[in-house]
Amino acid sequence: MLNTVLNEASSKMEKALNHLKDEFKAVRTGRASISVFDNVRVDYYGTPTPLSGVATLSAPEPRLIVIQPWDTSLIPAIEKAIMSSNLGYNPQNDGKVVRIPIPQLTEERRKEFVKLVKKMGEETKVAVRNIRRDANDELKKLEKDKTISEDDCKKGQDKVQEVTNDFVKKIDSAIEHKEKEIMEI
Repeated sequence: MLNTVLNEASSKMEKALNHLKDEFKAVRTGRASISVFDNVRVDYYGTPTPLSGVATLSAPEPRLIVIQPWDTSLIPAIEKAIMSSNLGYNPQNDGKVVRIPIPQLTEERRKEFVKLVKKMGEETKVAVRNIRRDANDELKKLEKDKTISEDDCKKGQDKVQEVTNDFVKKIDSAIEHKEKEIMEI
């Protein structure tokens, strides 16, 4: 029973960390990265489809992203999707491909992105702490139902705290890594 609660809490914390890393992909850095477009959906004959599902994305230069649609009639829909995604990019097309120049980030804009990253990290830490609280509540319930002993409950809570501390360190590390990436010129 104890291991089940610990494994479940650890699994949920891992999902929270993975979600944070996915959110970080959408935060723009100074160089071209196609992962910024992971959440962009293109209207493909009435169906919202991921951009990577209708085109080939590449970053041939540090400040340029090239999107080559498999069907050139989708170029207006791709441009519209990028403009409406609020990523701050201005797509340009030549009839065959869509080019997206990546402008240099200002110092002020970089600091705004760092604040956003820290806010996302703090929200994930709150989620991890909520998972810890739920696991501890489950352990107390098991103790109350006489399924586990008081000592096992205390050991379980200590292990849940250890797992929580590990995930908070991983979140801090992810935040620090993304911050360095954003501030890099």
